[in-house]
Amino acid sequence: MPIENRPLPELLSFLDTLPEPHILCDRDYRIVAANAAYRAGFATGRSVVGRTCYEISHHYSVPCDQAGESCPLARGLKSGQRERVLHLHHTARGEEYVNIELSPIRDASGEIAWFVEKMEPMNAARGLSDHHGLVGRAPAFQHMLGLVARAAPSNASILLQGESGTGKELVANAIHEASHRADHPFVAVDCSGLPETLFESELFGHERGAFTGATSRKAGLVEAASGGTLFLDELGDIPLGMQVKLLRLLETGTYRRVGATDLRRADIRLVSATHRPLKQMIAEGRFRQDLYYRINTFPITVPALRERASDIPLLIESLLGRVAPGRRLNVSPAAMQVLCRYAFPGNVRELRNVLERASLMCDGEEIGPEHLAEDIRAPVQAAALAEVQATGGVHWQDIERNGFLQAVHSHRGSRKELAQKLGLSERTLYRKLRQYQAD
Repeated sequence: MPIENRPLPELLSFLDTLPEPHILCDRDYRIVAANAAYRAGFATGRSVVGRTCYEISHHYSVPCDQAGESCPLARGLKSGQRERVLHLHHTARGEEYVNIELSPIRDASGEIAWFVEKMEPMNAARGLSDHHGLVGRAPAFQHMLGLVARAAPSNASILLQGESGTGKELVANAIHEASHRADHPFVAVDCSGLPETLFESELFGHERGAFTGATSRKAGLVEAASGGTLFLDELGDIPLGMQVKLLRLLETGTYRRVGATDLRRADIRLVSATHRPLKQMIAEGRFRQDLYYRINTFPITVPALRERASDIPLLIESLLGRVAPGRRLNVSPAAMQVLCRYAFPGNVRELRNVLERASLMCDGEEIGPEHLAEDIRAPVQAAALAEVQATGGVHWQDIERNGFLQAVHSHRGSRKELAQKLGLSERTLYRKLRQYQAD
């Protein structure tokens, strides 16, 4: 490139001193420089300089916004401001969710000449099967992760709302892992399992002799979480009397052990979760409105499994590694079809239980429909029969859609490789992905 269009060497030297992965791109998506942290975490052998960011990160042949993604560079060109987005990137460790912060750099005339991208992997979430943490690729899942990525670095109180079994504690732990408190404790409290008489002493601790049975001083869970994150699960089950004391803790940052007179200072970040309708409980006088506004600084909805049904094959692969770690189990196509069509009112927790039972029923290496409980098979079979009776058969479009989605969910390479495998152009592949709402 012409000398006048080259970035200052001082800028390149500065980027190389930064501990987080950074790249410098031009307006045409081409990587001009990559620091050592980026080369270590994202490069896969070949030099990245001169190649496009979308080729390296996504294995795309077109920019992200032309492939159905949100492109921070295109947005930055339009807004002229810093942009943030959560993307699923190919890395040296496989596919990972990466929080991207893109900043424009202007030349002497005020025109945008370069973009600096900072990347921070979300280690608690993966886009491929993984035996730990959050797993998913569905739009609802990615939307939730985007909110997690924005809120985690702050100290704002977060309220997770979602049905039972959706994995709210895993999300809370992901928030902790992505925060500045990750090196300190993550303490989870099941509020539904604590009787009112013990709630205060468990949360705040007690002095010796504070009540019958208090034979020694005991630190509470707030103190155990010092410097880290306190996760209050099933917040809606906290008694009204304790809600007042929790509100005082959040507003003043102080508390007293039961039986003590001196104030102690708390250093915690609060994350709460509930499946209960808190607004309805406020109207009924069962939950304090002032506490609700205090804990609900940043609400995040954890999607139900039926809202991210396309993640079921990924979750099955991940969960099988957890429920049967010593076996190489897989699920037959017929059993997979049953599981993908079942409603799962118990969400991911129910899916795990279903797979654990099936693994016990299966003597071989492949779980079939016969290994699934009757209450799983019956609704799906009844729905399939009703569909056939109503339509007079199965449409070829349904066969194509099911086969296409199965190929997408089982593929582990780039979109370009998937298109070649299916005998499609990349443009046709992206059109079918949008048509079938595949992830």
